[in-house]
Amino acid sequence: MIIPVCTLLTETSPQALPLGAACIVSSINEFFKNSQNKSFSSLDICSELVVFSAEENPSPEFVAKKILEFDTTITCFSVFVWNYVFFTQVAKIIRKENPNFIFVAGGPEITAHPESCLDFDFVISGEGEVQVPLLLKKIIIDKEKNLCRHVYGGRVPVEKLVSPYLSGILDTKNFADGALWELARGCPFKCAYCYESKGEKTVVHFPMERIKSELEYFKKQGVCQVFVLDPTYNANKQRALEILQYIKKTASNIFFHFECRAEFIDKELARAFAEITCSLQIGLQSSNTSALKLVNRSFNKDEFVRKINLLNKAGVIFGFDLIYGLPGDNLQSFRESIDFALSLYPNSLEIFRLSVLPGTILFDNRKELELVAQNEPPYFVLKTRGFSSKDLSVAEKLGQAVTLFYSQGRAVSWFHSLLKPLKQRPWIFFERFYAFVEKSSFMAKRLKNKTLDCLDHQQIEKLQIDFIQEEYNMNNLKHFLPVALDIIKINGAFSRAYADGKITNLQLSFHPEDLLSPYAMDITFFAKNAKKYPCNIKVFPGKQGPVWKMK
Repeated sequence: MIIPVCTLLTETSPQALPLGAACIVSSINEFFKNSQNKSFSSLDICSELVVFSAEENPSPEFVAKKILEFDTTITCFSVFVWNYVFFTQVAKIIRKENPNFIFVAGGPEITAHPESCLDFDFVISGEGEVQVPLLLKKIIIDKEKNLCRHVYGGRVPVEKLVSPYLSGILDTKNFADGALWELARGCPFKCAYCYESKGEKTVVHFPMERIKSELEYFKKQGVCQVFVLDPTYNANKQRALEILQYIKKTASNIFFHFECRAEFIDKELARAFAEITCSLQIGLQSSNTSALKLVNRSFNKDEFVRKINLLNKAGVIFGFDLIYGLPGDNLQSFRESIDFALSLYPNSLEIFRLSVLPGTILFDNRKELELVAQNEPPYFVLKTRGFSSKDLSVAEKLGQAVTLFYSQGRAVSWFHSLLKPLKQRPWIFFERFYAFVEKSSFMAKRLKNKTLDCLDHQQIEKLQIDFIQEEYNMNNLKHFLPVALDIIKINGAFSRAYADGKITNLQLSFHPEDLLSPYAMDITFFAKNAKKYPCNIKVFPGKQGPVWKMK
């Protein structure tokens, strides 16, 4: 008997890799192949990972048909915010075909509110690697009746966890040669908006032996990037350093993405991060200390700046997360959070609307905090004491503008230089950019349909150039345009050579060496002192990084 463990991904990518579902498959297979468990029955029981992607737009009918093709009357669903409704529809379709079919569901969305998930026969809250196989044994082998439908998983001992990579369940080739890498479970912090706020109060670390074996597997498989699943990678400094040193020794050609807390960064850690190819994602969330206090986050602005400066001095790539709609926050404070974040030169800003997730402290306190949110996934906040629905809409547009122009537009190296002559605050610049983009019927449609991520970098660069031209002309800065546009073009070409392996041919007004020098960071000084040097160049990937040559 093959028991399908099904999940629906938001996309087919390393970040959406079905790690949780694969862990359950690995644990089921390990349980039923164990010799002592074989004595339960002569039935040959195993599990298979069945993955669907929202990118392919599968219908519930299609997924139901695929499940019914298995010679079984039981299936497991890995349920998240984005696929909960979908799998309830799948279950209803299958039940019409076979009323005796059994559905077992687990995952973050189930753990959040198991009592309301009535479309599934059994729900597993928490970690399921031990409880799911035991439940299947009771159903299939022991044929027990009147089982409790809600099973609490609890914290699974790390020695009982089976690696889905080393067991052969997950093949990184199916996910763009990338991987999610789980190093620990649990979080030492209890941010009110996060599922961890009411989760286990401890952090457990995976054995170093497993970590090293998985890293060697990634190298052997030719994995190009790894997203590290540890909500606070640098909470334990010595362990963080040990893993970074092993990465440097074993897998220096792989790009790693870490989630870190700024307060735990010091010179030694910054230097260790700089010695491997990686980026850090840091949860700033807001620069409003009052709002952060209401969601159980501490924040010392001066200390935060000092720690981030260590990363900048070491040359470490990093980005920030920001959330709009937090209790105690408002539109103007959110604008100021964007300005503060950008003042520290992050490579990107990830901006999210607050989700008031069932199963979190924030959800329990929503009435007291005057939070009005959606009752269905994704549970977006609709109104707060400080944020009207109109202000949330303005914040959403501002976030889209920052994402498009700054993050997707790879503007970190030149943004502040080009902003300075305009004498605008960043949030004003981005709100004007959004209005500029809305004037294009083609772009307005993309904004409405939220398909901005389909634009390639050169398309975004054209928007950047057109907008800068308009702003500089309106502000009597036309004489700075040759410098400004050259800076955008040459930095864009270098970023495409580095990130995309692309070749770009450029026509410039100034010499490339001048444009890439520190003097170009002050456009007023550069325009006054640099001599024009009209030239055509070619920018292309080199062995040691992007290079250029005259044509």
